[in-house]
Amino acid sequence: MIYWLIVIVTAILYNVPLEANFFLSMYIEKQDQEVDAAIKGEALRQKEGLELIPSENYVSKAVLEALGSIMTNKYSEGYPGARYYGGQMYTDIVENIARDRAKQLFNCKFANVQPLSGAPANVATYFALLEPGDTVLGMDLSHGGHLTHGHPVTYLTKIFKFIRYKMKDTTTGEIDYDEMRETAKREKPKILLAGYSAYSRELDYKVIADIAKEVGAISIMDMAHIAGLIAGKVVKNPFDYGFDVMTTTTHKTLRGPRGGMILVRESEEIAKKIDKSIFPGFQGGPHMHQIAGKAVAFGEALHPSFKDYAAQILKNAKAMEKVFADAKIRMIGGGTSNHLILADVFGSLGVTGKEAETVLDEVGITLNKNAIADDTRKPMDPSGIRFGTPAITTRKFGEKECARVAELMIETLKNMKNEDVKTRIRAEIKEMALKFPIPDSFV
Repeated sequence: MIYWLIVIVTAILYNVPLEANFFLSMYIEKQDQEVDAAIKGEALRQKEGLELIPSENYVSKAVLEALGSIMTNKYSEGYPGARYYGGQMYTDIVENIARDRAKQLFNCKFANVQPLSGAPANVATYFALLEPGDTVLGMDLSHGGHLTHGHPVTYLTKIFKFIRYKMKDTTTGEIDYDEMRETAKREKPKILLAGYSAYSRELDYKVIADIAKEVGAISIMDMAHIAGLIAGKVVKNPFDYGFDVMTTTTHKTLRGPRGGMILVRESEEIAKKIDKSIFPGFQGGPHMHQIAGKAVAFGEALHPSFKDYAAQILKNAKAMEKVFADAKIRMIGGGTSNHLILADVFGSLGVTGKEAETVLDEVGITLNKNAIADDTRKPMDPSGIRFGTPAITTRKFGEKECARVAELMIETLKNMKNEDVKTRIRAEIKEMALKFPIPDSFV
């Protein structure tokens, strides 16, 4: 009785509704101790360590509440105003809010917020706009592209023809646009695809859009990694340069729930094809709790403070870039113009990407091993590491703190077998993490 009294008083003091995750955790704790222990372990890991994986971020408690809401109970096959099941009054409201906010954020006429993640969004877009055997010209995986941009291990390559472009110069990150144009003229792709998962510079959207027009291709940008930077207006919006479609995740720099989205600049014909491809083409009922979380996150991104957040991401990345440059550690593209850095730790320090990932995890810094351009090492033990600043910027890290993290990363990699050094660094990382706790709210 006393326990529940404390719980209720705490909820009132902190304005936590009864159905929020605070109370939900109480049910998990009583019902399933194994899952509860794993969740609590992950919470502690995030609390005491630093997330530097560029595709990871934190969500607000408001987004978490939406994800854990009763919206998960409702099937909503179809679209607002055209559902296949009854009882859709509130699901229609939520989905329309998410669509309207997305269109406002990215300055476009059409938005589909139902994709379950970024990869399904890309796949559905291909099937909406291509016929089997059609050609897609996209960025090579080893030069920063994504698996869904046509890597041979994916099933997509059994259906469509993917050809790839690369950087002209890995030192600067410059894309070989002349080669892109010649390839496009020769191969006549139906889609010219921009976007990446491990590329640290900004693309020339005007040139890409112009090439697409020259060959009659649809221009598509996979903005998954930089959606938040575009929404925050600190990097260019491809729609402003004539791109037709943008696909994206809704997490990463956009700081929403894990999910996907497809945006169309102005073509109603393309938008209708994409809607049909998502439902009934690839998905049944959308995850309404996820869409509710997207709506909340998009509202947060529309808040004036989000522009400050996006700007700080870039400042923090430049601060880390300087430390790595001063330490003479090679960075693919020569540095960064966005939120991420790809460093050749094997070539610079003799440490493999897998070794670096492992030892940095030991001191409380989470990042990922990553292949570099034309890497000769195996994919699971490549030459590089990929890291970025979205999550630590959410925690209010500034340039000073990010520079210090970069220094500690390098010190760890140079002292991999020195347990005393690693213990000291782990203590400092924990102290920094506790000093900058994960915020409950972003607005």
